[in-house]
Amino acid sequence: MEFITGGVTAAKGFLAAGVEAGVKYQNRKDMAMVYSETPCRAAGVFTSNVVKAAPVLWDKNVVTKSGAAQAVVVNSGIANACTGKLGMEYCEKTAQAAADALGITADSVLVCSTGVIGMQLPIEKLEAGAKELAGVLESTLEAGTLAAEAIMTTDTVSKQVAVQTQIGGKTVTLGGMCKGSGMIHPNMCTMLAFVTTDVNISKELLQEALSADVQDTFNMVSVDGDTSTNDTLLVLANGQAGNAEIVEKNADYDAFLQALHAVNETLSKKIAGDGEGATALFETKVVHADTKENAKKLAKSVITSSLTKAAIFGHDANWGRILCALGYSGVQFDPEKIELYLESSAGKMLIFQDGVAADYSEEEATKILSCPEVTAFVDMKMGGEEATAWGCDLTYDYVKINADYRS
Repeated sequence: MEFITGGVTAAKGFLAAGVEAGVKYQNRKDMAMVYSETPCRAAGVFTSNVVKAAPVLWDKNVVTKSGAAQAVVVNSGIANACTGKLGMEYCEKTAQAAADALGITADSVLVCSTGVIGMQLPIEKLEAGAKELAGVLESTLEAGTLAAEAIMTTDTVSKQVAVQTQIGGKTVTLGGMCKGSGMIHPNMCTMLAFVTTDVNISKELLQEALSADVQDTFNMVSVDGDTSTNDTLLVLANGQAGNAEIVEKNADYDAFLQALHAVNETLSKKIAGDGEGATALFETKVVHADTKENAKKLAKSVITSSLTKAAIFGHDANWGRILCALGYSGVQFDPEKIELYLESSAGKMLIFQDGVAADYSEEEATKILSCPEVTAFVDMKMGGEEATAWGCDLTYDYVKINADYRS
């Protein structure tokens, strides 16, 4: 497997576009479309929030009940959440407008929205935008980039990735794009993310692979502890790579799962590193835990700690906050046995051992914490399980961004 330049248009048969539809923002792209030349098998995971946006309900129905999916239409600026029956009607109208322009059926069109909760969509603009998008679809890298830019809200950078691997003697490609910067604390899902692939795989195994992998990727990300009403992760597989259909868990399935994990993990880290107001990606890796579940609990407890996140922003090696977060995670352990390290491109340093602070230089610790990617490495010395979680520092700008979000 290797990483290549690209995004949602990297795999065979996929096209994309991004346009300015004027949904809410002015003078910026705010609608995107991803389209496959042939029908796809679709898989998805969605928000566990009881309050679900209309597009989430629409997409769950398409993924579970439709024979195939062929297009995704996404708008930014307005979430179409808490919008009642009209919100569902607007999903149908958007899908129908895209279907008419593309010559496909409305139940093969997935619809996603992101932005302010409670506002009604200007449906005429979405219908016009869907028609415009269908007319400018391309398979180029630039088209994929335009789509990735059009789904951004408070994101500061677009997020995309692509990989290739060999399956059944054929070159198989997976590409992805996502958006997410605030209201990020997924549970069984992610923010908005879209993965396209030309692999030939059964719908059942595609869904199983996605549901399993999300537990170690997107579900290990947190920016602010808020699980969105709109979180959606979709995978479309059109089979154009020409490999023999993957219908059982064999070497071909393992190769696909490895590639899917690479895409999902990369997108997860891009979201964490672009958290609202963030200056650093903050990673916590827990090793030698007694169970996988406990390793996950410990890692996520650290990256979600507001005090720890603030210390990372201040480049302060306040290891007491990390120990505290480990201690209230709900996992039982002996604090006098664990070791804690801080690590970045500036080096790696032991800061806690045998129940007390290690002999370390505060100056060197500050250098390590001043890098754009920082890792807290925790050795539990209890067993053979490990887990990694990703977050970001907590800055003044996070409050500023969210205080002004609706305006």
